[in-house]
Amino acid sequence: MNAILTPSAAREKALQALGQLPPFNPVLAKLMATLAREDVMLTELADWIEKDAVLAGNVLRIVNSAAYGRSASVSSVRQAIAILGTVKLRNIVLAMQVARMLTQLKLPKGWSDSRFNQHAIATALLADLLAQHLPIDYAEGAFIAGLMHDLGKLMFAVGIPDAYTEVCQLQKTSGRTSLECEHELLGITHPELSLAVLEKWQLPIPVRSAVRYHHNPDADSSAPGLMSLSRAIQLADHAVNQFGISLFPPDGELEDPAPLLEACGLGEKTNRVLEAFHKDFEAMKSGF
Repeated sequence: MNAILTPSAAREKALQALGQLPPFNPVLAKLMATLAREDVMLTELADWIEKDAVLAGNVLRIVNSAAYGRSASVSSVRQAIAILGTVKLRNIVLAMQVARMLTQLKLPKGWSDSRFNQHAIATALLADLLAQHLPIDYAEGAFIAGLMHDLGKLMFAVGIPDAYTEVCQLQKTSGRTSLECEHELLGITHPELSLAVLEKWQLPIPVRSAVRYHHNPDADSSAPGLMSLSRAIQLADHAVNQFGISLFPPDGELEDPAPLLEACGLGEKTNRVLEAFHKDFEAMKSGF
């Protein structure tokens, strides 16, 4: 690492990058406020989406994508919501709005918005599916926690790009975990920095805990008797990486994550969940 940038200095600069985050736009702020509500009014959600032509166009592109195999074209946001349901549409719009907001950040050369967004969306989709089939604490937060779990990596890339490049190189050459390399060179890990983002945005505490502990769910004591949300994010994160949907291109042989998901409690539901994941992910990709 550059001798001028000590781990304590790297930590300070990474945290300072939080100041570069743009504020929520009105639609995103309203959607965040509905996270615990499954009864979001169809007309309310449609009104929010229809006020943004780009957003409405992307929603229609997704619902009309080949992944959903519809014989007739969907031409209105209200019809799209009726087909997909308010919760799924809310998740789609959340992903789009967060991705749009983050594109306003100045990112270093070599950083792939596309890979970052696709990994975040894939993790969110699979975590949400796991929450539908397993007894997970605060299941309604699975999508947003999956979407936000790696924001700390983005903050590293914004605030200390050269130092973070060294972290990635050390991880690749040493075979050590990202957390070990981040702690050694930067004095802070990406889950800690992700937590700082979610605190700034005032997201629900269970979502913050899930993101903070998604690499170490055994340290998360927030869900006695249930699978913690942090465990669900860890499983989803691992699985999508094994599918090759990762921040950096995979450089080794990919493993089949199905046995891991089956063992975590999905059992015979595993194939059905993975089929639903691939279908939804292919559809979502068309909107980014």
